[in-house]
Amino acid sequence: MIAGTGTLNQLLQENVLEVRFTRRRPSPDKGPTRRMLCTLCPEILNSVNGRTVLNYLPPTKPLKFNPTAKNLVMVWDILMQDFRLINGDSCDLLTTIPGDEKFWEYFNSTILPMSSDEKAGFMNT
Repeated sequence: MIAGTGTLNQLLQENVLEVRFTRRRPSPDKGPTRRMLCTLCPEILNSVNGRTVLNYLPPTKPLKFNPTAKNLVMVWDILMQDFRLINGDSCDLLTTIPGDEKFWEYFNSTILPMSSDEKAGFMNT
């Protein structure tokens, strides 16, 4: 399901989303799309696990432009452990995981055991 910026912003506040979007800068060694686990859920990001396991740090400076004007959404990329901008025009919503203990169960059983190569494979499919 293609999700616009409004839908994404709303869902990201209470959930972790698995999304796929077209890369803004295509690379010959990677596919044209990127998959991401992302969130803006304060219950996850500001928790002890969010700060220590996901290495979340709140932003310290505002962006120098308005991402909404460019149809971009700023998200916390769980695998890359940093903020990223995704394009609302080409974002395909694959999975929604509630931002509660269900996420941590999923993370501990699926994401945490992944090797670096498996994480790269996840992101590049």
